[in-house]
Amino acid sequence: MAIDVRPAADFAGVRALVGPKRPDANVCWCLSHRLPEKENRALRGTERGDYVRAMCASDRPPGVLAYDGDEPVGWAGVAPRSETQFARSRKIPHVDDLPVWSVWCLRVRPGHRKMGILDPLLAGAVSFARERGAPAIEGYPVDNMGEKVDLTMAFVGFRAAFERAGFAWAADTDAVSGGFPRVIMRLPLA
Repeated sequence: MAIDVRPAADFAGVRALVGPKRPDANVCWCLSHRLPEKENRALRGTERGDYVRAMCASDRPPGVLAYDGDEPVGWAGVAPRSETQFARSRKIPHVDDLPVWSVWCLRVRPGHRKMGILDPLLAGAVSFARERGAPAIEGYPVDNMGEKVDLTMAFVGFRAAFERAGFAWAADTDAVSGGFPRVIMRLPLA
């Protein structure tokens, strides 16, 4: 299987990966970590999808999509950390003043998991940030030490996947997901 990763300019693909079954449902759309809390809470029902649609059509798509042929099978939310909730996080510290990018959400569609999509998806997120001038990219995965992680909390990623992509541990955090500690993993791009 050849996985192609592209900027998330395809709204239908983003909707298939992170959108709700009902367009008026108040689900994340991968905006919870992207927008300031007040702005995120103000978006209700179809406004969330409309917001993401506008992001997909902009010169700064909200992340990347992985495709198997024409079918979108993976999603990664990626943007400058300064444009995310992580810019203000008290639990996930800043390592330094470098204007890093963050990859905070990784999702592979049911029926396509355990098929080797995560590694090219993460590599595509790295390429997306590099092509847009990021000096480095960070992720905030769980350090689950090989133990099983509840799928509802697995969106943050796993330390081992980030290590396979060339990231290195940069710092511990006070954040936890699914009962496991989260760490800062960083990859220099410059």
